[in-house]
Amino acid sequence: MFARIDLGGYALDELKNCPGYGERFEIVYRTVPGFKDLAVECKRLVEIENCKIIVALGMPGRAEIDQVCAHEASQGIMTAQLMTSTHILEVFVHEAEEDDPTKLVPVGEDRARKHARNAY
Repeated sequence: MFARIDLGGYALDELKNCPGYGERFEIVYRTVPGFKDLAVECKRLVEIENCKIIVALGMPGRAEIDQVCAHEASQGIMTAQLMTSTHILEVFVHEAEEDDPTKLVPVGEDRARKHARNAY
């Protein structure tokens, strides 16, 4: 995705440090063109890859249209959860959460790591 913060990298790093990585659980990682594509990929991960839980990461921009798209992406993720009876942890970090982009990095890192731990 076109996120300004590597949310996926933080989540992967956190999961790789969890006990049982590589023995009790594996990581299946996908990148999609945009956060509106998350719901379809999440559904595919459940149906094709047999994933039991998913962490969906996205970073909506500041523009009003980005906020509308984030809402629609959330709706899609909720629908994918209902269609697959699988938990999908939505982790969005909105650029509008902080005016200073440097302050947004720790917010994104904390959120991605925390949700990855919750998935574990």
